[in-house]
Amino acid sequence: MSQITYKDIKNSEEVNTYIRQADASLEVMGYTEHNLAHCAKCAKVAGDLLKALEYDDQTVELAKIAGYMHDIGNVVNRADHAQSGAIMAFRILDKMGMDPKDTARVVTAIGNHDEGTAFPVNEVAAALILADKTDVRRSRVRDWHTIQSDIHDRVNYAVEKAELKLDIATKTVTLYLTIDTHICAVMDYFEIFLNRMLLSRKAAEALDLTFKLNINNNILL
Repeated sequence: MSQITYKDIKNSEEVNTYIRQADASLEVMGYTEHNLAHCAKCAKVAGDLLKALEYDDQTVELAKIAGYMHDIGNVVNRADHAQSGAIMAFRILDKMGMDPKDTARVVTAIGNHDEGTAFPVNEVAAALILADKTDVRRSRVRDWHTIQSDIHDRVNYAVEKAELKLDIATKTVTLYLTIDTHICAVMDYFEIFLNRMLLSRKAAEALDLTFKLNINNNILL
């Protein structure tokens, strides 16, 4: 079996082609950016989180791979994209010669990342959930003219700064957001992202952490 690395996946033209086409389809449907930038950010955040928690190097590498590949299922359809993506990831990783035990962990994480059906079934899945659900930022909005008509675009555009911080001493992981309340109210964030925050709480608990949300220097969760 081959030792497949995050670098192998990130440099795979096959994987990147699926990501780009998936994002192109989502753009037509009016969704925020799900391109290589989102994938790379999720990979970094998931990997950094497990590394800071002192998981072994292979687990960290698998979290980065899952983070990068997690949205490829959108190339099939937005509906059930986590499950489609898991099947696609299995085919790709198996063809590349990844050890089945590692493939299983990546596939499980990808198949359990969407809030409709997600659950932090292992540490890789938990890290992916936290990375994906906390990626809220202005640069994900494709056209600022839509912020008045689309609440998802409005909330993302209102976020001037977002950072996920781990505090080992207190065993907390906190999403710090700076929101321009002239663009959207804080309650708008909860209206569309409450399920994501509840899922993030479950994911944090799976890593023996407490999830917190801090918006404009106010602790809300």
